[in-house]
Amino acid sequence: MDFFKFARIRYEGPESMNPFAFKYYDPDERIEGKTLSEWLRFAVAFWHTLNYDGSDPFGVGTMVRPWSRTSHPMDLALAKVDALFELCEKLNVEYFCFHDRDVAPEGATLRETNKNLDIVVRHIKDHLKTSSVKVLWVTANMFSNPRYVHGAATSPNSEVFAYAAAQVKKALEIAKEVEAQNYVFWGGREGYETLLNTDMQFELENMARFLHMAVDYAKEIGFNGQLLVEPKAKEPTKHQYDFDAANTIAFLQKYELTDYFKLNIEANHATLAGHTFQHELRYARINGMLGSIDANQGDPLLGWDVDRFPTNIYEATLAMYEVIKNGGLSKGGLNFDAKVRRGSFMPEDLFISHIAGMDTFAAGWKLAYKIIQDKALDEAIAHRYSSYTEGIGKGIVSGSENFKTLEEYIIDRKELANVSGEQERLEALINQYILNYAS
Repeated sequence: MDFFKFARIRYEGPESMNPFAFKYYDPDERIEGKTLSEWLRFAVAFWHTLNYDGSDPFGVGTMVRPWSRTSHPMDLALAKVDALFELCEKLNVEYFCFHDRDVAPEGATLRETNKNLDIVVRHIKDHLKTSSVKVLWVTANMFSNPRYVHGAATSPNSEVFAYAAAQVKKALEIAKEVEAQNYVFWGGREGYETLLNTDMQFELENMARFLHMAVDYAKEIGFNGQLLVEPKAKEPTKHQYDFDAANTIAFLQKYELTDYFKLNIEANHATLAGHTFQHELRYARINGMLGSIDANQGDPLLGWDVDRFPTNIYEATLAMYEVIKNGGLSKGGLNFDAKVRRGSFMPEDLFISHIAGMDTFAAGWKLAYKIIQDKALDEAIAHRYSSYTEGIGKGIVSGSENFKTLEEYIIDRKELANVSGEQERLEALINQYILNYAS
C-alpha cells in the first residue's frame, strides 16, 4: 500500500512556489564529475521520521501517521519499514539511518529482542534488493531502557556493561548484513549527574575498553564500514564524556582509538556545547576526523536538543565550506536527525520539512563551492598570516628561531604593526554571496 499520496519530488528551480518540489536541490546536477546527490549523500533518520509521535513533557502525541492504524507491535514495525522506503524513494533520498530499537520492539530477554530484530531486518533486506535506497549507518539505542539509568559502557553495573556489549555485537552484525556504510556510537547516558558518586577515570577506561572490543569484533566479522563517535555535551546527563569534537578526539587519542574512528558531528549538539556548527566541523576536519554529519538546527533560546529541520542558509553555507575543504564525507553523509514541530502533524509536513532541509544544504553547498573557487576567504586568511611567510615569521615556522633569537629581533622595536581582521567585511561578503545567489 501507499502511505503517502504524493508523487516523486522533482526539481523545479528557484522560481517554483510548489511546496512539493525542490528549488535548489537538483540531485542530477553534476559538479566536478559528481552529482549533487553524490556530494551531499542525504539520509532520513528512522527514529524522528517514523517513530516521533509529537509528544512533549506537557502533552500527548499529535502526529497523524497512516501506519499507526496497525496495532500489533511487529506488524507496526514492518509497516514502518514499508513507509520508510516509500518516503525515501519519493523524496529522492538515497540513505537512511536507524537505531536497533527504532525498528523492532524489545522482548522479555535479549534473545527474544534479537529474534524480533531479525524479522524486521529481513524485511529491510528485502526492500534493499529492489530499491536504490541504502543504509548510511546503524547504531544501538543504549539509553531508553531503564537498565541504562546509570549509563551503558560507563555503568557501575558490570551486567549492564555485558548487556550493552551483546547489544552492540548484534547491531554490528546487522550493520554488516544491511551493508551499512558506517556504525555510530552515541553515548546517550555515558556521562554523569554528579561527581560525588562517580569514578570518572574508571568510567572513561571502561568506555575505552568497550570501544576496543567493538573494533575487534567489527574486524572479526568483516564489517568494513567506518566507525563513528557522535559528540554531545549534555542532555540527558549533565556532562557527557563525548562533550564536543575536541574532547572526543582527545579521548580517542589517549586510548589509541584514532586509527579506527571518525566523528559524526551534529549541529544541535554543537549548540549544546556552546560552539557553532562550523567550529565543530572545522575542529574535526583539521584533525582528519570528520566522518559524517547529523543535519539539524538548534534553538539558542531553548537549552535542549530540539532537532529542528535546518533552514538557515548562512549556517549551512559555512558548514558545507568545511565539508568541501574536507574533500567530501567519504562514507558519511548528511543525515536529517530532525523532527517536525509538534504542530506540524500531517504526513505532508514530513515531505515539506525534508525538502526544506535538502534545499538548504544544496544551496549552502553551491554557495560554499563558489566561495572556495573564488578564494574569497582563503585570500583574506592568507593575507592575515602573511608575516609568517617571510623574515622572522618564516624562521618561526621553519624552526630556525628560538627564544633568544626572537628576543634579539624584537627587543628594540618601538611599535608593532598589526593588520585588520576585517571580520565585518567578510561577514558582509558571505551575505553578498547568499543574496546574489538568491537573486
